Amino acid sequence: MTRSREPRMTLPTQLVLRVLMADPARELYGLQICGEAGLPSGTIHPILARLERVGWLSSRWETVDTREEGRPRRRYYRIDPAAMGLVHAALLRAEASAQGLGRLRPHLADGAS
Repeated sequence: MTRSREPRMTLPTQLVLRVLMADPARELYGLQICGEAGLPSGTIHPILARLERVGWLSSRWETVDTREEGRPRRRYYRIDPAAMGLVHAALLRAEASAQGLGRLRPHLADGAS
């Protein structure tokens, strides 16, 4: 597992992490994450790759006979147990930051600096 700095905590990244943190032991494949996060596939797959690169997620390819199943193999993702605390802390910081921005908005709307 390669660890690097914390990924950007964009709203889509937060949504993906919240889906996975809802039940950290559960493995989900890409389209399940899309559905639960309400995001398109083209959005979540780069996020999943980035989160895996920083060591927050682990993944595995399922072992199925694709002809027998009539579909491609699925890649399953879950929060890496060693990163659970990091993910939780990052989500809390992102939430606090969003709340702080919410308090600033009225001042910005009035043109005050």
